[in-house]
Amino acid sequence: MKSFVLYNSELRRKVEFAPLVSGQIGLYVCGMTVYDYCHIGHARVMVAFDYVVRFLRSQGWQVNYVRNITDIDDKIIKRASDNNESIGELTSRFIDAMNEDAARLGCLAPDQAPRATEYIDQMQGMIGSLINKGHAYNANNGDVYYAVESFEKYGRLSGRKLDDMQAGASERVDVETDKKNPFDFVLWKAAKASEPAWQSPWGNGRPGWHIECSAMSTCCLGNTFDIHGGGGDLLFPHHENEIAQSEGATGETYVNNWMHVGFVNVDGEKMSKSLGNFFTIRDVMQKFTPEVIRYFIVSSHYRSPINFSDSALKDARQSLSRFYLALKEVDNNIIAQQVMAQVNSEQIQAHPWTERFNEAMSDDFNTPEALAVLFELVREINRALKHEQFRNEAILAEQHREAGVLGAVLKYLGDILGLLQQQPDVFLKSSADEASSNGFSEDDVLAAIEARKQAKANKDFAAADRIRQELLAQGIILEDSKAGTTWRRAD
Repeated sequence: MKSFVLYNSELRRKVEFAPLVSGQIGLYVCGMTVYDYCHIGHARVMVAFDYVVRFLRSQGWQVNYVRNITDIDDKIIKRASDNNESIGELTSRFIDAMNEDAARLGCLAPDQAPRATEYIDQMQGMIGSLINKGHAYNANNGDVYYAVESFEKYGRLSGRKLDDMQAGASERVDVETDKKNPFDFVLWKAAKASEPAWQSPWGNGRPGWHIECSAMSTCCLGNTFDIHGGGGDLLFPHHENEIAQSEGATGETYVNNWMHVGFVNVDGEKMSKSLGNFFTIRDVMQKFTPEVIRYFIVSSHYRSPINFSDSALKDARQSLSRFYLALKEVDNNIIAQQVMAQVNSEQIQAHPWTERFNEAMSDDFNTPEALAVLFELVREINRALKHEQFRNEAILAEQHREAGVLGAVLKYLGDILGLLQQQPDVFLKSSADEASSNGFSEDDVLAAIEARKQAKANKDFAAADRIRQELLAQGIILEDSKAGTTWRRAD
């Protein structure tokens, strides 16, 4: 197992990872509340932890990846009622949709996907323990609340102090007169008419949102586990409350390392339904292929905010096309193709380019730096496949063999990021079709070629290169010769 460092949100610094059990990693990620289609923010969490798991496994770690499903919640109850369907029908439908979206984005299924409704007994056991230890109380309204003042370390993850907080900091925090403290949060909700309910020592009711993850994570991974992840919006109050619940009940450290994924902005503003800039994964897949969306997510560090826009996705398509075009050139060269098919995993893993990639990813999963390594690798492949007349056959053959090895390395490293999963011709054709459907006409191509010709005449080679790349992003390949420039679609 190779060492790596990650940014621990609780400590607010990078730390070298130390497992609880040698060679093993227990990873829990807060999953989706299944009352609607997943949005692009969900996609970022899915993809980020997917490439984290892929990379760790490539380094020899045994990863137990758990991502929960919240299938009972106020929003679920309301949506089912609005639709005049059962909660089970609603949640089953959106669980299937979630899994379809994740699979199309190239995400591997988690090892465990516990559903909240499957862990009601465990939640009640944890609530009972909290009451017995003085961390929770029955309120006059029939609910059971966690007493935040009973937990001295409350606020340590977010860095907040109770005295400085104001009630209503999140839509998940309810201000109710039955609470002893406005930041006390509900563990068990008393049953309301026509709502689903389970029997409990405190009367019929259902669990609060926060207790669900505490019960599911500790049941799947133990009272203490290695890494807990989720979106940055969950840091407070959800993850803060998870710590208070779990440690209050068990008396043990809950999580050793916290990882949080950055926000998704749309044209510079935070994505939200109220602003009208809310996009489901399915919305975006109607315009861009899933792998382009994945590349867009991979191209930013998981902790950084990313700005979602059509132009950003077009840039992603352009960049991804460069990888596929390099692999296509390898496929088109008989020697390189044969060598690529014969390279074994030991050769790839020991290759200097793989070492550079691993070094980048071992530094808090630095995907932008890892992709920079891949772009350098593409340049080396293209250089090796150049046909220059002054080279003799032996030199050319050796160069082509080198291109085959590099192509195998590129494919292997792309797979760790969940990229380069298609045949080059298939991706490039879909990219061309995608560009064509967006109205990129023959006149547009000819105008761009003329602009590039003028840029070269003006010795503005940067502009000329930019035009070529812009066309490539649309699936248009330029071919220069002494007779001039011709073009063709990638298919």
